Amino acid sequence: MGEGRRLDLAHGPVTTAGVIAMGNLDARIEGLTGQAARGSLTGDGWGELVELTALRGHVRGRIDEAERAASLAEVFVGQAPGDPRSRVARARLAAHFHRFPAALADLDAAAALGLDGRSLDEERAAVHQAVGRYDEALVLHRHALSRRHDFTALSALGACHAERGEAAAAERWFLAARRCYRGVSPFPLAVLEFQCGQAWLAHDNLARARLWLESATRRLPPYVPAQGRLVGIDAAQGRAAAAIAHMRRLALDSDDPQYEAQLAGILGERQAWDEARFWRARAAAHYERLMARHPEAYADHAAEFWLTAGGDPQRALRLSLQNLALRPTPRARALVDRARRRVGECQEYR
Repeated sequence: MGEGRRLDLAHGPVTTAGVIAMGNLDARIEGLTGQAARGSLTGDGWGELVELTALRGHVRGRIDEAERAASLAEVFVGQAPGDPRSRVARARLAAHFHRFPAALADLDAAAALGLDGRSLDEERAAVHQAVGRYDEALVLHRHALSRRHDFTALSALGACHAERGEAAAAERWFLAARRCYRGVSPFPLAVLEFQCGQAWLAHDNLARARLWLESATRRLPPYVPAQGRLVGIDAAQGRAAAAIAHMRRLALDSDDPQYEAQLAGILGERQAWDEARFWRARAAAHYERLMARHPEAYADHAAEFWLTAGGDPQRALRLSLQNLALRPTPRARALVDRARRRVGECQEYR
């Protein structure tokens, strides 16, 4: 199915209501946390606690939750250094914060501790994909699909095509994964739908992106990243007043400065200079703190901010080059090219 074809996402798999699912997620994390405090948490429980905490952080747009998940993974390794699952848990969080050599080292350690090759291939494929080694990732994803034609394998292949910038191919695999889904949790499907929306946004196909993002938020209303992308589409399509009101709520609820930066940009376009300066200053301060803690993970986001609402293209260029050295992907190269053009334009006006 290409981008010109009609797409109906209203009749997909039926899943648990998003509000109920979030309540269940909170309760499960609380229960596992209590077991950890009492020293009765098993290896499976530790892995689940790390995974669910990271998931909640993603859904709520909370960086502090992801940091907590990373801390829990460190505790898991400390308590069970001989359990390969602890190394996989820590590898996933290292990859989340773009510490890719550390992630691969943990996966090597998990292999030495006896983790099966199939699980390792799936984890390594995700890291290869993140750093732009798409051909290697695709080989591993296709091998996984040949062994197991299920939601996990199909959605992973779709995500790889999305990262390659191949939105139509990604959508075909995501739709196949959607048809294979047999669970009742809304989280895997909402994340899949968000990823496909992101892929179409990268192609500036706002109508197609909206279909997928709206499906994600229908399934999981509290899904902050999907809400944020929809607000961006609203602003791009001329619904600035509604976009500003919604983005203010996201900027206050999330500790991710991308929403403050987006809000500053929208307000600046509407010539609401005073409020734009307020949110720009907040975003700048938050990016400073994030870059001090996680320079690998936020170089690209910070570069985007300084290139747009932040108004410092030289700084954006330095950060985008830092990001490109870490992740030589088409998206990273495009960011460097944009920053170089902006620096050149600024020099011409001097």
